[in-house]
Amino acid sequence: MNETTFVGMPAFPEAASEALDDGTLRGNLRHATHTIRAKRAAAVAEVSDWAELREAGSRIKEHTLRHLDRYLEQLEASVTAAGGTVHWAADAAEANRIVTQLVRETGESEVVKVKSMATQEIGLNEALEAAGIRAYETDLAELIVQLGEDRPSHILVPAIHRNRAEIRDIFRTAMAGWGRPAPEGLSDSPAELAEAARLHLREKFLRAKVGVSGANFMVAETGTMVVVESEGNGRMCLTLPETLISVVGIEKVVPTWRDLEVFLQTLPRSSTAERMNPYTSMWTGTTDGDGPSAFHLVLLDNGRTDTLADEVGRQALRCIRCSACLNVCPVYERAGGHAYGSVYPGPIGAILSPQLRGTASEIDASLPYASSLCGACYEVCPVAIDIPEVLVRLRERVVEGGPAVREGNRVVLRPAKGHAAERAAMRAARWTFTHPDVLRTGQRLASRGRRLRPRTLPGPGAAWTRTRDLPEVPAEPFRDWWERTRGGEEETK
Repeated sequence: MNETTFVGMPAFPEAASEALDDGTLRGNLRHATHTIRAKRAAAVAEVSDWAELREAGSRIKEHTLRHLDRYLEQLEASVTAAGGTVHWAADAAEANRIVTQLVRETGESEVVKVKSMATQEIGLNEALEAAGIRAYETDLAELIVQLGEDRPSHILVPAIHRNRAEIRDIFRTAMAGWGRPAPEGLSDSPAELAEAARLHLREKFLRAKVGVSGANFMVAETGTMVVVESEGNGRMCLTLPETLISVVGIEKVVPTWRDLEVFLQTLPRSSTAERMNPYTSMWTGTTDGDGPSAFHLVLLDNGRTDTLADEVGRQALRCIRCSACLNVCPVYERAGGHAYGSVYPGPIGAILSPQLRGTASEIDASLPYASSLCGACYEVCPVAIDIPEVLVRLRERVVEGGPAVREGNRVVLRPAKGHAAERAAMRAARWTFTHPDVLRTGQRLASRGRRLRPRTLPGPGAAWTRTRDLPEVPAEPFRDWWERTRGGEEETK
């Protein structure tokens, strides 16, 4: 399912409400996220300089984004010099056309795929299918999603919403339609499920002539692609086919090998809670007699340069897809990934999708509100993306509209529908805070009438106070207290 299909989904509150009624889903998510969260915390605690690594990763990413044009040109030159071919794709449609044409030129009708968020973002599998080319997902979780005709719900563990019994049933009923059937009497033990997937995929690895991947990082100075994974399927897809096509977002470039070293420490600990990934595959162009004989790199924009134009929102492009923010988010834990209407769920999806796709659709306009702004996502982010700050920025865009960049053009966005009350409240607050005398009078009136404070708010505020207590109104405004207790001291100084 591609991103254009997701856009037709209902707003986040409606989708989340449906997910909240699914007790099995909530149980699966709670168990999985709590387990990953605890393991990650232990892995990070082993590193004495984690804060310094986090800061270094943030600075490297921010520097790269500010000079992205230069590093992408350097990357293209390095890849070309190493025997690869670079293609530039402005949007999903262009990327799909390029990949489809490259596969057709090989004469093949099937490809094996490494887990890739970028190819999910552009709906590559569906585009290839429309052209008569079958794409086989080889990551275990992605295989489960594909066989179940499902959608990914997590960046790291796309089938996190499924339990072992559900996976067993999917394998039993669907594997035969995609190749080798599941073994007779397959149980739901992890070992048997993994072995069934291994046998099913092995024949595909051995006969595939074309592989498709993404990349976790691209090193500009050498043209090296980097994929980190835990199962070995990526290594098989990257080395066995004769042709390798990598679709990578332009933000994945890093300047040097020295920069890469920082992320190879922070990514595995933040994602799989491992000190290092079991498989770290790197390739630079082509080499005679070793690996694919043809390598194509498709550099994908698809809204990224538009995002880059926003000095606050561009933080989202630092993301290294570790999914740590999902595992600590109380909203994601209860609603699950499907409610976000994007291949990028959770807190990072709530700030990335509305920037890549815009806020015109109902689902995208609602995503900035899919958060309690608790800040847990910022605390665990290995590149220090201030997700709450970007969420507030996007909420302002939804409510007020204003200048933005879409498809490379500066435009003025109209306010989204349904936010008139919020817009009026924010404008009233802005006027009040810019008139100190009015603010002081309001504070004094609130203090004198504090016994009349309601327990709940009327109208739109009712939903807010349904699960929260209104704060107590102090007997005296802070400014009055300060003048009464400290005012004399300030004057004598």
